[in-house]
Amino acid sequence: MAPATNTDGLHRLQDSQLMQLMWLASPALPIGGFAYSEGLEVAVDSALIATETGAKKWLLDQLQVSLARSDLAAVAQGVAAWRLTDSDTLAEKISVLNRWVLHTRESSELRAQTEQMGRSLLEWLRNHTTATAPHIDLLASLQPTYPLAFALAASSTGAPVRDCLLTYAFGWAENMVQAAIKSVPLGQSAGQRILSALVADIPAAVDHALSLADADRQAFSPMLAILSAQHEVQYSRLFRS
Repeated sequence: MAPATNTDGLHRLQDSQLMQLMWLASPALPIGGFAYSEGLEVAVDSALIATETGAKKWLLDQLQVSLARSDLAAVAQGVAAWRLTDSDTLAEKISVLNRWVLHTRESSELRAQTEQMGRSLLEWLRNHTTATAPHIDLLASLQPTYPLAFALAASSTGAPVRDCLLTYAFGWAENMVQAAIKSVPLGQSAGQRILSALVADIPAAVDHALSLADADRQAFSPMLAILSAQHEVQYSRLFRS
């Protein structure tokens, strides 16, 4: 489905496309994203984050250094791959991308997160009306990761790739802000200020991800990997990562 066009020449999402993307970004989507802090909780426990300012800087850095270079780029290439008509080429590209995501998870918790959320989103797609059965079966055969499951769900909306990435990034931002509110802890107003800062930076992060070729994707955040490993043995925890 092609996006509609305004009188000024800019594309406009169809109502159905917009609502499907809103659905995918919703914290109510039953995939368990709320259960993970992606290392933020152990950063709080280690006194690396103690204030609203610290939490905002941490999440902005994670958006720019980690998400924009890895997951967003994988989602962008995944959406394009799911829309291919050649089934053999599609299967090869999805398999390579999915393996890359798995190999870039440097701790058992981070790997468990992408696998659990990937399986949950795949089960959601089985009961939805957008993704085709062959695509679902292909992903199910690959130990599905969340970025590739999201790419399948988003590709099925027919929305432009950039809008799909904005949706992924906003959903991530909402979950991470809620993790910061609970773990620092912060008030709701502080959370909204952090979310506002993330929203302001998300378009640039998305554009950077879209500019990356296969060979340019990277996942290099050694301190995050160390903190994630420490979280596995942290005495008191609210989150699964």
